[in-house]
Amino acid sequence: MAAKPIIKVAAICGSLRKASYNAGLLRSVVELSESIDGISVEYLDISSLPMLNTDLEVDGKYPPVVEAFRQKILTSDCYLFASPENNYSVTAPLKNALDWASRPPNVWADKAAAVISAGGGFGGGRSQYHLRQIGVFLDLHFINKPEFVLNAFQPPAKFDNDGNLIDPQAKERLKAVLLSLMAFTLRLQQGN
Repeated sequence: MAAKPIIKVAAICGSLRKASYNAGLLRSVVELSESIDGISVEYLDISSLPMLNTDLEVDGKYPPVVEAFRQKILTSDCYLFASPENNYSVTAPLKNALDWASRPPNVWADKAAAVISAGGGFGGGRSQYHLRQIGVFLDLHFINKPEFVLNAFQPPAKFDNDGNLIDPQAKERLKAVLLSLMAFTLRLQQGN
């Protein structure tokens, strides 16, 4: 019997804050993935990426930290973004990461993606909408369902003081997103 392929997920958080709720979502996803056969989730830290500046591209080469990030994106099968909302949009660190990896050649193209978010009011939903718009140009293929937004400030508490997700229902919803991303990635890889 052939081994089930491993789907490699690059998990990227748009927040750099240590106790970020969105980073907490991704920590939960990494933990949840350990109980799912055929998937591997790697959290990619974008905090060391310099702000996009094409003067940093020398002789067609990117700074080493940027090239390492681009290679992680290139070798991943799909992406899971945790996108907090700033001014109805994605955060500057996330946009910066998207831009660096879209420099020629665009290493995001033709892969599956999903987006999750936690925040106030709409739970980051407007950032998700804007990220999907950006994804059109990057040739990303976002799953449509299930959607995951979480109002982090509505009782009962969803996170502990360190930003770790403690809500069991939210964890189940995250697992559903991860399984859907996995299935969609397999369909794309098989050309269906």
